[in-house]
Amino acid sequence: MRVTLDPVLTQARSREVHSVVDTVVEWAAERAEVRGVLVVGSWARGTARMDSDVDVVVLTGNVHYSVAGVWTGLLGGEMVRSAEWGPLREIRVRRPSGLVVEIGVTPVSWADTDPVDAGTQRVIDDGHRVVHDPAGVLARLSAACEPERRHPGLRP
Repeated sequence: MRVTLDPVLTQARSREVHSVVDTVVEWAAERAEVRGVLVVGSWARGTARMDSDVDVVVLTGNVHYSVAGVWTGLLGGEMVRSAEWGPLREIRVRRPSGLVVEIGVTPVSWADTDPVDAGTQRVIDDGHRVVHDPAGVLARLSAACEPERRHPGLRP
């Protein structure tokens, strides 16, 4: 039997991801039209591996921020993909180290809580960490997605 070992997550990769997230948060904090930033997926869950990308969602009404040049300029590297997922515009940037950063730029309505959109719910349920939330939009979304709020009376 052949056993495949997961690539070990290095401290250097972890530091790079934290630096990328810090860079996005600092950028967002300078822009009032950016209403929130969250990390989702494996890095938010604490299950990232060396080949994991880092997924960042940016809530904004400014469509200019869905242009690839914003993110390649801010994060360094080259765009390797862009796609539309409902209201979310995905821009994937590969940094010189090989780390892929997936930025999802979406309108603030993506975080609406009455009701929470099914696609948004899946993203939040898969793991999320709020990193910039000046108006509490993402805190409200996170609270609305808690299982006990969605299904009162059920206990895990």
